[in-house]
Amino acid sequence: QVQLVESGGGLMQAGGSLRLSCGASGRTFTTYAMGWFRQAPGKEREFVAAIMWSGGSTYYADSVKGRFTISKDNANAKNTTYLQMNNLKPEDTAVYYCAAVVKAFHSVYQKGSYDYWGQGTQVTVSS
Repeated sequence: QVQLVESGGGLMQAGGSLRLSCGASGRTFTTYAMGWFRQAPGKEREFVAAIMWSGGSTYYADSVKGRFTISKDNANAKNTTYLQMNNLKPEDTAVYYCAAVVKAFHSVYQKGSYDYWGQGTQVTVSS
């Protein structure tokens, strides 16, 4: 089992920045990748960014490329993933979820690849 807890959401004006954190605990030594997804009201949950736990390769949705940065800190068993969000836009408003891949997977872009999910943190961007 892996437990994920997100933090750092809030209300921000357009053009501002926020940093989300995702702390992982439990059987984290089997983690292949961590990802961030978001879900706006009435919409499907969509991929935002992902990072490979070994090697650190990163992947982004086109809508956030150049504005969001995913990173990780797995030194000293910290097991934390971050999502730095800059130049926020009203369309970034959503509940943001972090997720973990601990088994063989097809694609980090697909939510079906992820085995564990956090409870989510609300990000609201005003115009």
